Amino acid sequence: MKAGEVALSVILALTLLAAPLPSDAQQPGKVYRIGFLSGNMFAPTEEIHPEKCPITGNPNWQAFVAGLRDHGYIPGQNLVIECRWTEGRAQRAPGFAAELVDLRPDLIVATNTYSVRALKQATSVIPIVMTGVINPVERGLVANLARPGGTVTGLTDAPMEMEGKRLQLLKEAIPTATRVAVLSHPGGGGEPETLFPREWEATARALGVSLQVYDVRDPAEFVGAFAAMTTARAEALFVAAAPFWYPQRHRIIELAAQGRLPAIYQSRDFVTAGGLMAYEVSQSAILRRVGLYVDKIFKGANAGDLPVEQPTKFDLLINLKTAKALGLTIPQSLLMRADEVIE
Repeated sequence: MKAGEVALSVILALTLLAAPLPSDAQQPGKVYRIGFLSGNMFAPTEEIHPEKCPITGNPNWQAFVAGLRDHGYIPGQNLVIECRWTEGRAQRAPGFAAELVDLRPDLIVATNTYSVRALKQATSVIPIVMTGVINPVERGLVANLARPGGTVTGLTDAPMEMEGKRLQLLKEAIPTATRVAVLSHPGGGGEPETLFPREWEATARALGVSLQVYDVRDPAEFVGAFAAMTTARAEALFVAAAPFWYPQRHRIIELAAQGRLPAIYQSRDFVTAGGLMAYEVSQSAILRRVGLYVDKIFKGANAGDLPVEQPTKFDLLINLKTAKALGLTIPQSLLMRADEVIE
């Protein structure tokens, strides 16, 4: 997308989302129902409600619920949320999408590409608010960002260029690295789940590094992939963003530590779990913003008329405890730019 088109979509997004709708109040006494389909970042590890949603939830879930509360929608009072979790496995999405559609919710929130695609195939009526999707126009989920059309709208995730930025940050943290292993998940949802665009190769050449790609389709393949990295004398690890990694994050971090591979990941949860670095779209900002889309649709807006927003806030996180364990000294220039440093 050209710069002018991006600017236009942002202006339209701010204008249309800020504009009042004819019905500016909730219907008295109405209990709204939301379906929630996610593959990562939210899957509960604690006690859950009968609707399969977390009772407390991690910070991402809390931001989502806070955004709903901002607009007067309170779970257990005037709102019921039904959740389904694919745990990063794309093949589970169609079945869960069908389950949610059968419940006839007022709206469904979906947090990645294959979940949105499964819901589009399951319903042409129920509005869908997406997050965690990169390039939704190119993937055929919406017609364009300014006026998506159909039943899908929401907020995109990082642009393709962000993966190149992650590679650059990894090189800044380990300036001597020339061989970088890339952990990639080809996926099972009919399209690649990790993104490996040609721009990465150009970035790698500019940084003076060679990329060694290791595809992992099943958790049983992790040990072999990391052994191959050791054999190839990889000096750092780039974990290409994919929902599949999230439930496996502790295992990936453990194997990276065993191989003494400094690594950069897709989200803060990897860093708080012991990973070295992450560069991410601020998920809390995006997920809190979902509440505005929900409110607009509940008050009568058509999803296809609400512009798709692009991210504006990004977070760099560094775990100094992990750096120390690896014998690394993170450059001060990088630490100064970090949004969060774990010591």
